[in-house]
Amino acid sequence: MAGIYIHIPFCKQACHYCDFHFSTSLKKKDQLIFAIAKEIELRKDEFKNITVETIYFGGGTPSLLSVNELDFLIDTVYLHYKVSENPEITLEANPDDLTNNKIIELSKSPVNRLSIGIQSFHEKDLKLMNRAHNSSEAKQCLENATKYFDNISLDLMYGIPYATNQEWEQNIDIALSFNVNHISSYVLAVEPKTVLKSLIEKGVIDNVNDEQAEQQYHILTDKLEANNYIHYELSSFGKEGFFSRNNSAYWKGKHYIGIGPSAHSFNGKERGWNVSNNTKYIKAIQNNTLPIEKETLTKTDQYNEYVMTSLRASWGISIEKIRTDFGTTFETYLFKQAQKYIDEHLLYIEDKKLKVTKKGKFLSDGIASDLFLLN
Repeated sequence: MAGIYIHIPFCKQACHYCDFHFSTSLKKKDQLIFAIAKEIELRKDEFKNITVETIYFGGGTPSLLSVNELDFLIDTVYLHYKVSENPEITLEANPDDLTNNKIIELSKSPVNRLSIGIQSFHEKDLKLMNRAHNSSEAKQCLENATKYFDNISLDLMYGIPYATNQEWEQNIDIALSFNVNHISSYVLAVEPKTVLKSLIEKGVIDNVNDEQAEQQYHILTDKLEANNYIHYELSSFGKEGFFSRNNSAYWKGKHYIGIGPSAHSFNGKERGWNVSNNTKYIKAIQNNTLPIEKETLTKTDQYNEYVMTSLRASWGISIEKIRTDFGTTFETYLFKQAQKYIDEHLLYIEDKKLKVTKKGKFLSDGIASDLFLLN
C-alpha cells in the first residue's frame, strides 16, 4: 500500500510562522492545477504494481480549490493508478474556507476526511500568527463540519507567546466539545526567514518559552488521554479507528509520491523533492519533464530515517528489524546510544521494541537525533 500527497501552494495570506512553499497570488492557479494533473499522469509507472491507499491534499491551503477542481485531481489519480476500495482522502482546510455550502459540497465528493487548521480559539493568538480566520469562524466551521463528516482532525498550536496554561486548557476544552475523532497539536516553531523570526529578533514579540511549551504539551497529553484519545504519535491523538492512515504510512516507512511544487517523495531507498517555484514547476511539466531532485539513501540514511520516524510513534523501534535490515553493528550502536536515556527513564524496552516513556515524549526528536549514526 502507498500514498499520494498533492501540494497546493496557495494561501490567502501568509501566517507569520510558516516556512512552507506557497504563493498569495492565485494568478497561475488554473495552470498549476493542470500541471499537477499532468504530473500525476507522468509518474504513474512509479506505482505500477502498488495500490494507493491514501490521497492527501496539503499546502498551502488546499481548501482554496473548488470542489470541482478537487474532484478533477482525484479523478486523475483514479484514472492512472490502482486505488483501494476505501481510500482515505484528506483535505487540509482553513475555517474561513469551510462555509456551510462548501462543507455540504465536500461531503458529496470523494473527500472523506477533513484536517482543519484551527490553531487556537483565542483572537489574540490568531492575530499574533496572522491567521486568515477568527475564533467565531473556527467554532462555526466545526459545528457545521461535524454534521457531515465523522472523520475530522483539527490542529492546535501550543507554546504561543503570551498564551497562558489556563488559555491553553480552554483551547483543548473547546476542541473536545466538538467531539472530533482526531487532534493534531504542534509547538509553535520559530523557523528561519519567517515573519515570526523577524518579529522576535526585533523585540516586537517574545520568543517561545520552551519551559512553558513543555508544560502545555503535558497538559495536552493528560487531557486528551483522559478523554479516550490514543497518543499514537508525538503530535497525533486519535480515537480508536481514526488514526491518520496517511501520516501513519509516513512513520511506517511506506512509499509515497509527492505531487506539486516542493512536494517530497519516498520509495524506501530514494528521497525526491520537486522544485519550490510555481513558474519553474509549470514550465517543466508542460515540457514533459519532472522537476525533481533525488538522493539515494545509504544504509546509514535508511537506519536514521527508521529511527526518527519510529521513535515518534507509539509502536517504537523494532530491535528485530534493526538486526535483520541493518545488522548487529547498528543494533550494538543503538543500544549503546540508548542506554543513558533508558537510565534516565526517557526510553524503555517492551516486546523487543525501543519506545519513548511519557516523560521522554516531548524530547523524542532530540533523543532520536542522538541515536543517529553519522556517515
